[in-house]
Amino acid sequence: MGRTNPTYRRFLDAQQDQWRGYRRALRYEATQDFDTVFEYAERYADAAGYLNRTDPSTALLVSMLIGVEAERRRLAERVTALEAACEDVSADR
Repeated sequence: MGRTNPTYRRFLDAQQDQWRGYRRALRYEATQDFDTVFEYAERYADAAGYLNRTDPSTALLVSMLIGVEAERRRLAERVTALEAACEDVSADR
């Protein structure tokens, strides 16, 4: 993206504007999740910008999915650690 295509960050801003009505229609809890997904897209904007595609929608979705997967992995690791701690406590009894 760049001279011939709008920058990815401009595309991302435009997408957020286009989805604003949808966001307003969501329940409060879901708006927080919606914002988080777009924060994931912003987090990986540098990588998405390297694609220089005429339609950056795929980069937007992949960036969101990477963020969701990173959060899922972090939570799975936390669950594993908590399960191990519970097993240690049970073994001590």
